[in-house]
Amino acid sequence: MPRAVLAINAGSSSIKFALFEARHGNPDHRLSHGQIEGIGSAPHFVARDGDGAVLTEYRWPAGATLAHEDLLAPLLAWITSHLGADSLAAAGHRIVHGGGKYTRPVALTEAVIADLARLVPLAPLHQPHSLAAVRAMRKLRPELPQVGCFDTAFHHGMSATATRLALPRRYADEGVRRYGFHGLSYEYIAGRLREQAPALAAGRVIAAHLGNGASLCGMHDGRSVDTTMGFTALDGLVMGTRCGSIDPGALLYLQQQHGMTAAALEHLLYNESGLLGVSGISNDMRTLLASQAPPAREAVELFVFRIAREAGALASSLGGLDGLVFSAGIGEHAAAVRAAVCARLAWLGIRLDEAANAADANLISTADSRVQVRVIATDEEAMIAAHACAVALPAPPP
Repeated sequence: MPRAVLAINAGSSSIKFALFEARHGNPDHRLSHGQIEGIGSAPHFVARDGDGAVLTEYRWPAGATLAHEDLLAPLLAWITSHLGADSLAAAGHRIVHGGGKYTRPVALTEAVIADLARLVPLAPLHQPHSLAAVRAMRKLRPELPQVGCFDTAFHHGMSATATRLALPRRYADEGVRRYGFHGLSYEYIAGRLREQAPALAAGRVIAAHLGNGASLCGMHDGRSVDTTMGFTALDGLVMGTRCGSIDPGALLYLQQQHGMTAAALEHLLYNESGLLGVSGISNDMRTLLASQAPPAREAVELFVFRIAREAGALASSLGGLDGLVFSAGIGEHAAAVRAAVCARLAWLGIRLDEAANAADANLISTADSRVQVRVIATDEEAMIAAHACAVALPAPPP
């Protein structure tokens, strides 16, 4: 049976996974993928093959209160039955925050896990779930090598100016600074761009990871120069349920005039704002684009406006712009959003090929466009698997 590496992306309500065959220390074939969704309400486990066909499916009773260990056990049991008892060679985990210390993937020892737990205050809605999955895997398969892959690591090379917040220096000493996120996605996009258009990849490129969580990254020669997310994954663009950048005075107003506690503010900013808050309808871009309701149109317009505004700022950080890459769910599939963003950025010399854009083609700019515009499907799980192989299953020397 083939040796396999498991990529895990654990969140508050779902655990996404992908299983790759690892040959010669590289994940060169996706065997399956799926997720355990509905955690906390009606858990549902489904695994699919590379073509999307369902391989196995299981539902727990509605209202089942299950820990990560309870949820991951059926996944590991299925992998064993599907591939064999000794097939799983390593597991890689997406961990949102690596702080200033973890700038590359690392083996997840008990000491490292304890160290990462100290970063929970920097990512309270993400870090606990990532670490819960790690701890559950250690209980279920204590002999299995596990590797942490950090969403902040890609941005570690940003300048001190780009990472600094204008607060008293004593707070920077405790880690209050801009970190940037979606790094695994941007690392994958940079690699794919080097394959597809190496000359462009060496230049100044803005990558737009547009999904329920959304951000932009300004890259030069495949390295992060500046990005829209900062101290937390709440910063920057308007997102599905997150507000993005906001005047701190608005938060003071909500505290002083509405008596909102820190916990209430956290819930408001992470779960009730963004596209959902502005539209009052949905956080799903597909629903909003299909709606004729004025609030839905206003939410989409604000989403596009903020992308274009932040792209202009990143073009300044880069000293110009050679390429724009759309990725993630909205970026890959919402042609109307791409067209609206490009229309607002026409001043940079962007010329959109409408037919190519409507077809979700890889290259969607015209031949005379000064800025090349592309659509690249991201694959964070492939990036996690590659890092897990590199750390836990290094290729033998030639």
